[in-house]
Amino acid sequence: MKFTHLLGIGATVLSVAACTTNPITGRSSLQLANNSEILTMSANEYKTTLSDSKVITGTADANKVKTVGNKIKGAAERYYQSIGRSADLANYQWEFNLLQSNELNAWCMPGGKVAVYTGILPVTKNDNGLAVVMGHEVSHALAGHGNERISQAMVAQYGGAILGSTISNAEWANIFQQVYPVGSQVALLKYGRNQESEADKMGLYLMSMAGYDPREAIPFWNRMEAASTGSKTPQFLSTHPNSETRISDLQKDLPKALEYYKAAGGKL
Repeated sequence: MKFTHLLGIGATVLSVAACTTNPITGRSSLQLANNSEILTMSANEYKTTLSDSKVITGTADANKVKTVGNKIKGAAERYYQSIGRSADLANYQWEFNLLQSNELNAWCMPGGKVAVYTGILPVTKNDNGLAVVMGHEVSHALAGHGNERISQAMVAQYGGAILGSTISNAEWANIFQQVYPVGSQVALLKYGRNQESEADKMGLYLMSMAGYDPREAIPFWNRMEAASTGSKTPQFLSTHPNSETRISDLQKDLPKALEYYKAAGGKL
C-alpha cells in the first residue's frame, strides 16, 4: 500500500488546496500531508517514548501537568466551538505526561501528545509559568506545525515530484522520522522560527483563555534565558526567536491576551 498525497496539478493549485489558516493567529501555512497518517504515527512514537522514559505519576507535579494541560485544552475547545470549527479538533487525543529528566524541555507531537520534563519545573515555578510552557506546546499541535514541518521536508526532498503522485510507506516513514526522531530522541525535534513565534503568541492567548495570567509569560522567558547563561542553550530555546524579539512580541500581544484573561474571570 502507498500513502496517497494527491496535491493538485500545479504549484498554484497546490498552494491554494493545501493552505491552512490558523483561526487564532491568522497565519497561513502549507500543510500537504494526510493528518490521519500523521496522528497514527505520532501516537505510536509517543507510546514508544513513554516506554523508554520514566513517567512520573501520582505526584503533585504530575497532577499539575495534567490539570494545567487539560484546562488549556478545554479553553481551546471552547474557542474552536465558538467559531464553528470544533471539527478541526475531532481527532485529537490529548495526553499530558511528566517525564523524569534534568533537561529544561517540553514538547508536543501532533494530535496533542505532550511531554514536560521535570528539569523545566524549577523555571516555571508556579501554575502560570507552567501554563506558558503548556500553552506553547498545545499550540504546536493545534496549529498543525507537525504537518507543516513534514510538508516542508516533503517539498525539500521531492519537489514537484510529489504533485499528482504517491509516496511509498518507506519514504513517508523516513520523512516522519526526520521530523520526529524515534523514542526518547523525539526530545530533539525542532520547529522553525516562525512556528515557534506563532506558538508563543497562540500559547499566550490560550493560557489567558484558560484563566492563567499572561503577564507571567515575560518573567518565565527571562528565567529560561537566564538558565541558559554560561551553559548549553536548552533545546526548548534552540529554534526560538532571540530573547529581545520574543519579549517585544509578547508585549505587543499582551493587551489582547489580557482581554481573554479578563473574560475568563482573571483579575487585572
